[in-house]
Amino acid sequence: MSYAATATAFAPQPPAASSGSGSSNPTPYQRNLNVHLICPDCREVPPNLVENFSDGDMVCGSCGLVLGDRIVDTRSEWRTFANDDQGNDDPSRVGEAVNPLLNGSQLDTMISYGAQGSTAGRELNRAQNKVVHDKRDTALQAAYSKISQMCERYSLPRIVQDTAKDIFKKVEDHRKLKGKSQESIEAAAIFIACRQSGVPRAFKEICLLTNVPKKEIGRVFKVIDSILLESGSSLNAQVGATDQEYQAVGTNAEDLMNRFCSHLGLTTQVASGAQYIARQAAKEGILAGRSPISIAAATIYMAAGLFGEARSAAKIAERAGVSDGTIKTSYKFLWEARDKLVDPVWIESKKASMSGLPKV
Repeated sequence: MSYAATATAFAPQPPAASSGSGSSNPTPYQRNLNVHLICPDCREVPPNLVENFSDGDMVCGSCGLVLGDRIVDTRSEWRTFANDDQGNDDPSRVGEAVNPLLNGSQLDTMISYGAQGSTAGRELNRAQNKVVHDKRDTALQAAYSKISQMCERYSLPRIVQDTAKDIFKKVEDHRKLKGKSQESIEAAAIFIACRQSGVPRAFKEICLLTNVPKKEIGRVFKVIDSILLESGSSLNAQVGATDQEYQAVGTNAEDLMNRFCSHLGLTTQVASGAQYIARQAAKEGILAGRSPISIAAATIYMAAGLFGEARSAAKIAERAGVSDGTIKTSYKFLWEARDKLVDPVWIESKKASMSGLPKV
């Protein structure tokens, strides 16, 4: 790619016509200020130039040589942008800075004062806060701060934070939640956000994270779930995310196994085996009615011994958050139906051995 440079040139001016006596007064050479951009290859006059505003290039229409790469489009723009707040009918780039998690306009002017500020500056700041700031936005920001702190403490991804904030904003003032504490609403919002984001957590884990009783989280969760289902809300707090109607998503044992196996230092082979055992147990109706976390812990206990990476029930219980007695009780049912749960290919390929299963 080459670029042609514009340059000025000196050109002689034609001599002036002689006056009646025949004397001539030739015009001296002057600088030609008429500068033209032409293609150095074609040298066509007038030049055949094409301005490609979409790429910002000026191109010769005859040979395709690029003559400029920083062309600015000064024409009117008639595009709409998805983040405007005027029904997607404003074709301009300017507008208010909109935060979907807050109410009203966020294009505010702040009056601040320094540490050594005068009394008048302090009074102006106080008066401006009373007039401009919405008390509801202040309460929302305080709740959002708590949600962010709890999610960061548990190393939850950013999408969980934004989804939990969106859920909290949609249901905070609903009549069905009157009398419920704000902490319980925040905890239930985080629990639902984890499910919707594909990183489910058990009730016990959210209870330890938020210090809200398990039963209270469960009650508020059911209320929020019904509110979102009735209203047909879409969780679209993420920038660029498509609107999708809220759908209730459950937590099963398979969703928890990868994380538990990682904490226990087990290989992916054990995690895959535990997921297979859990699916077979669900088909056979074994462990029906037990919590997903108990099923996950029991199947990991069985798969770890099956593949030669045995872990004690106490160690698995410590990571999973259940008692070792619960694991052993659930494992008894798995052990009795071991012939239906273990894939024969594992035994034939010698990847697993039935002799490694823990004794009942």
